Amino acid sequence: MKTLTTELLHERTNRREGPVSQPKTSFQDSRLLAQELRESIKGEVRFDAGSKALYSTDSSNYRQIPIGVVVPKTREDVINIIKICRRHGAPITGRGGGTSLAGQCCNTAVVIDFSKYLHRLIELDPQKRTVRVEPGIVYDAVNHTATPHGLAFGPDPSTHSHCTIGGMIGNNSCGVHSVMAAFAGTGARTSDNVESLEVLTYDGLHLRVGPTSETELEEIIRGGGRRAEIYRRLRDLRDKYADSIRQRYPKIPRRVSGYNLDELLPENGFNVARALCGTESTCVTVLEATLKLVPSPPVRALVVLGYPDIYAAGDHITEILAHKPVGLEGIDDLLIEGMKKKRLHPEDFELLPEGKGWLLVEFGGQTREEADAKAKSFMTALSQQEHAPTMRLYDAPFTEKDIWDIRESGLGGSARIPEEPDAWEGWEDSAVPPEKLGDYLRDFRALLTKYGYGCTLYGHFGQGVVHTRINFGLKDRDGIAAYEWFGYEAAELVVKYGGSLSGEHGDGQSRGELLSIMFGDELIEAFREFKRIWDPDWKMNPGKVIDPYRRDQNLRLGSDYNPPQWETHFRFPDDRNSFSYAMERCVGVGKCRRLEGGTMCPSYMATREEMHSTRGRARLLFEMLQGSAIGKQGWRDDHVREALDLCLACKGCKSDCPMNVDMATYKAEFLSHYYEGKIRPAAAYSMGLIFWWAQLASHFPRFANLLSRVPVISGTGKSLAGIAPERELPLFAEQTFRDWFLHRQTHVTGKPRVLLWVDTFSNYFKPETAKAAVRVLEAAGFSVVIPRRLLCCGRPLYDFGFVPLAKSLLADILAALQEEIRAGTPIVGLEPSCVTVFRDELVNLFPNDEDAVRLHQQTYLFSEFLQKKAPDVKLPTLHRKALVQAHCHHAAVIKLSDEEAVLKRLGLDYEFLETGCCGMAGSFGYEKGKYDVSVKCGERGLLPAVRKASKETLIIADGFSCRGQIEQLTDRGALHLAEVIDLAMNTGPDGPAGDYPEKTTLSTEPESKPNKNLTLGLFVLLCGAVIGWMVVNRKKH
Repeated sequence: MKTLTTELLHERTNRREGPVSQPKTSFQDSRLLAQELRESIKGEVRFDAGSKALYSTDSSNYRQIPIGVVVPKTREDVINIIKICRRHGAPITGRGGGTSLAGQCCNTAVVIDFSKYLHRLIELDPQKRTVRVEPGIVYDAVNHTATPHGLAFGPDPSTHSHCTIGGMIGNNSCGVHSVMAAFAGTGARTSDNVESLEVLTYDGLHLRVGPTSETELEEIIRGGGRRAEIYRRLRDLRDKYADSIRQRYPKIPRRVSGYNLDELLPENGFNVARALCGTESTCVTVLEATLKLVPSPPVRALVVLGYPDIYAAGDHITEILAHKPVGLEGIDDLLIEGMKKKRLHPEDFELLPEGKGWLLVEFGGQTREEADAKAKSFMTALSQQEHAPTMRLYDAPFTEKDIWDIRESGLGGSARIPEEPDAWEGWEDSAVPPEKLGDYLRDFRALLTKYGYGCTLYGHFGQGVVHTRINFGLKDRDGIAAYEWFGYEAAELVVKYGGSLSGEHGDGQSRGELLSIMFGDELIEAFREFKRIWDPDWKMNPGKVIDPYRRDQNLRLGSDYNPPQWETHFRFPDDRNSFSYAMERCVGVGKCRRLEGGTMCPSYMATREEMHSTRGRARLLFEMLQGSAIGKQGWRDDHVREALDLCLACKGCKSDCPMNVDMATYKAEFLSHYYEGKIRPAAAYSMGLIFWWAQLASHFPRFANLLSRVPVISGTGKSLAGIAPERELPLFAEQTFRDWFLHRQTHVTGKPRVLLWVDTFSNYFKPETAKAAVRVLEAAGFSVVIPRRLLCCGRPLYDFGFVPLAKSLLADILAALQEEIRAGTPIVGLEPSCVTVFRDELVNLFPNDEDAVRLHQQTYLFSEFLQKKAPDVKLPTLHRKALVQAHCHHAAVIKLSDEEAVLKRLGLDYEFLETGCCGMAGSFGYEKGKYDVSVKCGERGLLPAVRKASKETLIIADGFSCRGQIEQLTDRGALHLAEVIDLAMNTGPDGPAGDYPEKTTLSTEPESKPNKNLTLGLFVLLCGAVIGWMVVNRKKH
């Protein structure tokens, strides 16, 4: 890589040093501004340090602390916000999903977040094929409403599950199926699919804009006023620069860079709405949008073509487009290799045909036969070529989804690849004419090689768009200078091919200063004038697109980035043994802001709050280390603690997040330091220490259960213990599983040995689950043993930051099970959250301990063991329908393929509920103040599905907390898979007679009497002492 200096770059480019108008708002001004906003709007005004830190960046390389954040509830709120900001001279920036990749929605301004409240779909007109929406609505919400009518909004970015329509208008976004929109006659970009916009200017003008005939234009101008002034100046701008616009604007499907001045040309209908698309909040604020919808065939067939390399794939775009697919995407072998290293979708790669560059070609039809016929006709035509690609047809929806998951994970899958330099945005969406794509890719790869850069190549090849993440060195002076120099050469290359710097993500700060290479100085002046027409005060998102901040300003990292390397309990082996490096994982993709599907992020789904998304929490942890906006108190930062308070520690982000952000671990680490030497909340002691409380209660379970059900005593106890009053506490079993197992009259011996991990929940609360597991394992031909003494994995401790105590319990386990571990005895667990301690936390705390690594490798969840170690054992069949709720840790860490395989072996007609976290999440749903969020999580899908299920349907949930949520909030109970198999063994293929199969009690062996030697008086005395101790500590706290 060249060694360059910033001075050389300045000398070469002679660029501006920053925006024309820098924000000048003092602390006092911002305080008065915030006060007036609070008095004037119904929405939320957040000028605190934590909120500003949350909104300091997007999905780009840039970071700017805003003046404050405002979350409007109504359109009138937006009008008042802008009026008050203008009175105070404060700049503003609109924000949707915050997924912009070029720094568009972070600025030293008042950030207006439209996503929480302004997300209504106002009207859908299937006959006119239009939809009217508020800017904060998520793309998928629009399409879910349009799909039953056979319609869709054409441009669908890979962020479709969480990007907002307002953001798409701001960026002029496109997507995977923009090809479909182009063939439908509307066009590939959001601007091509906008009918009209209702907008508000910084000086308070409220108007609706759209296409304007010459007659209408003259009438508007004759009407006088501010509106007439805008239209007159736009007409004059058009007339002055028309020839330059026609000459310099590239004729390609995806020209997104620059302002859309071409839409003002007479041949384009003087379309002001389309001209404002892609202005990135630098001209107006969008209040409402009317969008065009296109026909969307309901059935799809996907063909994947394999080529020797990605360049050869790029050479064949034009001939493939002749077959009019609805989608045409490209991916290269480096993306696949990176995703393999990150273990993203590992089961899907074998679906791809042979090759090192692939094209995903999708066809649509009204029926399966029509879609398949188009695909097969296409394959036949290609097979007759001299050098035909390898081909594979996918016509099953779930298989197609698996392939599309690979493509949609491109951004995250190409970043933070193990053992490779970090890759960043900065040149990630260039676009060229599709017919020139192959040659452009070759020249672009040569340019990358010249700088010593490596990256994947993928994107919307059907429209010539190439996505990349490049290993820029953004932490040192020479690396940043090379990043700058490369941008100029890359811009010159794409312009040479008649292309656009951006084909999807916009210009923002990342490409703003490069626009003169593409458009020339004359059109840059036209852009400047266009902005002045709308924003004469220069307060709309200043420093973006036109007269921009330099590419090397406001970097989130930068040459001065030097975070502290604090000592931690977890070792973070996948992050160079560094907590601070782990905090760089989140690059703002925003997938955690999905409102449905997957596990991540249940608290965001319930609250729609940025703070309660994985990204929001990761941002605050990063800012805590950065130390300027927040973090002055180090680990004791209350902004971070508040954000982590509603984290359910579901581990969904560890797998669902393309960057594998592991918030459950970060939360445990943070809380361990935050509470060091401090009194924790009462719930930490009552539920975090459940292993010890359960041991105590097991001596007199009936009395303990009685106390938990007596209203006055129960209410007082819950209050003191920090437990939600709405919750019922789980009942203690009259006999523990260990007691039952040790007093069994029969034991299977002489068979392969397995150690059944006896978790706290199966031992003290639901021993039926462990008993069923013993019977099933013995019937499968195994000899079952249990640990010689009581052990606990410590799972409940992590939620409250008791990491040193949890670590000591693991050390105790390694010592107690050393003989079994070194003998290679499989350890079989029933509770997914406990098994994942051994599969996840254990090797993070003891990465260099050989016994820890062995235990990690030889621990199995019950279903996983049956499938991996007993695949040929004939399981009993059960002819029932079953709803299956997957435990979050199971889905995130262990995966569900083995569970599904066992369900198939049982012959069940099963359905995995795609409803995410149940909401109980261990102790979370029991904690005071969290009940409502817990219920909201469950009501998103799980609980309604259970209530809707027939009485004969089995409800299967392996997680103790999942079963508890179902039992407390519905009239049904749920069974562990071990209980289901045991049920089938004892009742036959038809299962138990009657309704509610979970109520069938199975007990094939006599129970021994529980130990009740301790006196009731001692128990009462002990309870009094415990309650007294908690009261004293609560007062101290």
